[in-house]
Amino acid sequence: MDDQNILQHLLEIEGQAEALVNDAQTEADRRVQEAEKEHRAVYEERYAREIAAQEAQYREEFAGMEERYRRTLEEYRSGLDREPADRGKFSALAAGLLRLA
Repeated sequence: MDDQNILQHLLEIEGQAEALVNDAQTEADRRVQEAEKEHRAVYEERYAREIAAQEAQYREEFAGMEERYRRTLEEYRSGLDREPADRGKFSALAAGLLRLA
């Protein structure tokens, strides 16, 4: 083989190697994109499940607090209703406070 044939053969081999590297890079990019897509789907499913659980817990705790607030307010109102109203004392207190202001 003469030098020109050897160089031509090496260039062909380099071209083949470049094609192999490009194909490998394309395949690697495709696999990475597919893996990212799969992981994104798993993440979003887990995220949605966790958000739903947190939301349910929030609603449950909020409902409990609302109920406790309602009962406390009702107990306070019942206590006020049981106390006798002394309008004379109230009027005297109010008049005294208004004179101070």
